Amino acid sequence: MAEVPEHLLKRAQEARERAEAQKGGGDAAAPESSGGESSDAPAPESSGGPKIPDHLLDRSKSARDQAASGGAAPAAAAAVATAPMPAQPEPTGPGGGTQRLLTVVKSGSIQDVKATPTDKVHVWPHLLVVEFVAALIFTAFTLIFSIFVNAPLLELANFNETPNPSKAPWYFLGLQELLTMFHPMVAGVTIPGIALFLLILAPYIDRNPSKKPEDRKFAISLMTLHLMFWAILVLIGSFFRGPGFNFVFPWEVGLFFDL
Repeated sequence: MAEVPEHLLKRAQEARERAEAQKGGGDAAAPESSGGESSDAPAPESSGGPKIPDHLLDRSKSARDQAASGGAAPAAAAAVATAPMPAQPEPTGPGGGTQRLLTVVKSGSIQDVKATPTDKVHVWPHLLVVEFVAALIFTAFTLIFSIFVNAPLLELANFNETPNPSKAPWYFLGLQELLTMFHPMVAGVTIPGIALFLLILAPYIDRNPSKKPEDRKFAISLMTLHLMFWAILVLIGSFFRGPGFNFVFPWEVGLFFDL
């Protein structure tokens, strides 16, 4: 059960004593009751002392009356606890609306702070500028080299005499080798198209951002198979194809390949 604080009781008693002193010094003295106790009316506000709220005086008076009539302390506390509290005005904000503090949140719990910086940079301009400068350097080198060194070209073509074997440049020998095994549609369109399509899809299938070879098994395996497949076709077309583009052994028949 709630009890009235001791300091509030003392303040109420002091207010009553001041009220009795003021009434005793006035024109007419207050008549005493038959029980010998003075009136417990609320004391007016004095000029020098603090004002006691009326509801606190009423609560202390009811508690004192019950104690004088022989009631127990818990009953007095219950009566004091059930006394109605005066309605307090609800605080409002500048616009007239009710404002209420919900909670206080530390700034560290809602901010996403990364302790370690990432090593990523933008493609433009950091990467493309370097690639563009490298392309200019290689283009200038090729131009200067071609001025001073002549390409190893053969004599003019004679349409009355077809060379045997007639081989494509080395970078096209892989396709020429496929033409000896499959239909031109399959060898020239289907197989190269599937290979290029798989290479295009490789970055989307293997999305591992790691740069370590052991973590990029799919991408490295796919590129290795592509390079080895094409390198084997080029080697066969360069060194193992003789007159009529037939399969020969270069250590028995000879080498039919010019750079």
